[in-house]
Amino acid sequence: MQITVIGCGYVGLVTAACFAEMGNRVACVDTSAERVEALHRGISPIFEPGIEALLQTNHAAGRLTFSSQLNPVLRNSEVVFIAVGTPSAADGSADVSQILEVAAQLGGALESPTIVVCKSTAPVGTACRVQSILDQHCQRRGVNWRHSVVSNPEFLKEGAAIDDFMRPDRIILGAEDASAERTMRRLYEPFVRNHDRILCMPRRAAEMTKYAANTFLATKISFINEVANLCESLGVDVEEVRKGIGADPRIGHHFIYAGCGYGGSCFPKDIRAMLHMAQEREMQLPILQAVEARNQAQKTWPMRMLRKLYSEGVAGKTVAIWGLAFKPGTDDIRDAPSRVLIEGLLDLGARVQAFDPIASENIAKAYPEAVARGQLRLFSDPYAVLNDADALALITEWKQFRQPDFALMARLMREPVIVDGRNQYDPAVLGTFGFRHVGVGRVPMDSPAPLLRKVV
Repeated sequence: MQITVIGCGYVGLVTAACFAEMGNRVACVDTSAERVEALHRGISPIFEPGIEALLQTNHAAGRLTFSSQLNPVLRNSEVVFIAVGTPSAADGSADVSQILEVAAQLGGALESPTIVVCKSTAPVGTACRVQSILDQHCQRRGVNWRHSVVSNPEFLKEGAAIDDFMRPDRIILGAEDASAERTMRRLYEPFVRNHDRILCMPRRAAEMTKYAANTFLATKISFINEVANLCESLGVDVEEVRKGIGADPRIGHHFIYAGCGYGGSCFPKDIRAMLHMAQEREMQLPILQAVEARNQAQKTWPMRMLRKLYSEGVAGKTVAIWGLAFKPGTDDIRDAPSRVLIEGLLDLGARVQAFDPIASENIAKAYPEAVARGQLRLFSDPYAVLNDADALALITEWKQFRQPDFALMARLMREPVIVDGRNQYDPAVLGTFGFRHVGVGRVPMDSPAPLLRKVV
C-alpha cells in the first residue's frame, strides 16, 4: 500500500517505520528540512530503542522515503496519516492548529478520494473538523467525490513503542464509512494475524477512547501515591499494600507503583485536555482534577524529603540525582519529576550532580545558566555524581540502577542517604551498608522494626 505520513516526530516516525517494515511504501513529510536531511543520513531525531535500525533498513530498501515537500509525495497515496503535534495551550486545551493546517493543505493538494487518518491525539470532534475542511475544499474545486477521515489514535509507550506498534493490544478505528474501514483493516492485518484486536467505532468515540485510556492510567498512579501518603503517616509499608491489592485481577499490578509522580508528553497533556473539554461544556471532573493535583504534589516529594532530612536547610549541600528522563527508555524530560527537584535545589542554593544514560543533554539545554556557573553538573558515569554527595535522589528507575555497588556508593558519598523516588531498593539491604533510606510510603529504617517472618 502507498502511504504518506505527515510529521516526523515520535508518533509519525514509529508509524512510518513499522508500516514500511511490513512491506508498504511510505513517504514521511516534515516541515523541518534539517530533520529530513538527518533522516536521509540515517539519524533519528528521537530516541527510541530500535527506531534507527528500522529507519535505515527500510530507507535502504526503498520502502521508506523522507521529504520536506508535501505535494509531490501525495501522488498515488491511498492513505495519509496526520501525525503532527498537539501541544497544551495556555488554558490547558490541546492546540490542534497544526492538524487543521495540514487538513487545509491536503484539501488543496489531493487529486483523488483519499483516506485521511488522524493519528495525533486530539480532542473529541477534531476528525469531524478535518472532514469539514476537506469537504469545503472539494466543494470549492467542484469535484464530485469525498475524502474519508478516520480517527486512529496511537497507544505507544515511549521506550517500547516499536513493540507496541508491532504487537498491539488493540487497534482503534473511528470510521464513518465501510470502504475506509475495510482499507484500514487490511493495512493493520499483518500486525494482528494471531488475534483480531481491531475495534471499530464512530470517530468521536475513538478520540474519547484515547483520552479515557491515558487518564485512567494516570488515575491509578495518583491513587497509589495518595495511598502511599497515608501509609507514611500510619507507619505502613505501601509496598506490602501494593502487592496485596495487585493480586486482585480486577486491579492488577500495572501502574500501581508508588513514586514521585508521572511526567512526559501524554498523561499531563491529556488530563489537562480532558479537563478543558469538560470546562467548555460547563462540567466538572473532580476525579481528574484530584489526579492532576496529586501528581503535582507528588513531584515535590523528593524535595520535601530532603528538606525534612536537613532541617538546617539544603543550601550548600551537594545532592546527586540518578535519572532525569520522565521514565526509563527515553530522553524525554517534558514534565519530568527530575525538573521539579532540580529547580527546587537550585533555588535553595544547593549543588546538583546528575546522571542519566540518555537525557543529560536535554537537561543541559533546559538549564544552561546553572550549568555555566557550575551549580548543575552533568556526568557520564553514575558513580562520579556521588563524590562528596550529601544525598542521592533516585528519580528515574533505569535498569542499571537496580543492583548498584552499594559499598562503593557508601565510600564515595559524604553522607550515605538515599531518597528513593521509585521504591527501587530494599531498606533492610541498604541498612547493611550503612545507608539511610527514605522511600515513598515506606516505613523509615529508624521506625520500630516489624516482626520477622519465619522462613520455612
